[in-house]
Amino acid sequence: MEINDELIDHLSYLAKLKFEGPEKTAIKADLIKITGFMQKLSELNTDDLEPLIFMTEESGRLREDETVVTITQTEALHNAPKKDSDYFRIPKVLDK
Repeated sequence: MEINDELIDHLSYLAKLKFEGPEKTAIKADLIKITGFMQKLSELNTDDLEPLIFMTEESGRLREDETVVTITQTEALHNAPKKDSDYFRIPKVLDK
């Protein structure tokens, strides 16, 4: 695959980006490097390798969900600028 200015312009159009001058040259150089890496990977023999599903053999350690009351409703409403019995009062955000 040849990386040229037309390809850069097409990719930038698809990505809704605009590259000019040195930025366009830098992107072109980066794409050439990336395609070089991909070509190098395609040279490797991977016939005897199984696909990698997980990075490690360990499974995730999950903790138990425990409900803990850290603040009461009264404490939460104590410093509220506006409150209405059990609720916070906020300015109206939606019009019906």
